[in-house]
Amino acid sequence: QVQLVESGGGLVQAGGSLRLSCAASGRTFSFGMGWFRQAPGKEREFVAAITWGTDNTRYADSVKGRFTISRDNAKTTAYLQMSSLKPEDTAVYYCAAGTYLSVVTGRPHSWGQGTQVTVSS
Repeated sequence: QVQLVESGGGLVQAGGSLRLSCAASGRTFSFGMGWFRQAPGKEREFVAAITWGTDNTRYADSVKGRFTISRDNAKTTAYLQMSSLKPEDTAVYYCAAGTYLSVVTGRPHSWGQGTQVTVSS
């Protein structure tokens, strides 16, 4: 079991930047990590994912070129650097962990509690 704790959300103006962090504990070896988001009235959607060993990444089309996922050398903390934020990026952002395949297909083994990101126009 992997426990995930997000931080870094908040209120930012359009065009601004935020960095989210996700600290993982427990059985994290070989786990991929990722980020999802859920806006009010919408389904949860995939944002980005990163593998364990090679740090390969995948992004949703809506965030490509604006968001960057990374993880620290110990591979227990994942980050989501968000730039050029738009009002439509407003959502609760959730960290996720599991096999890389489970993350990119929306069925991760573990979820964080979520952190609110609000982008004002």
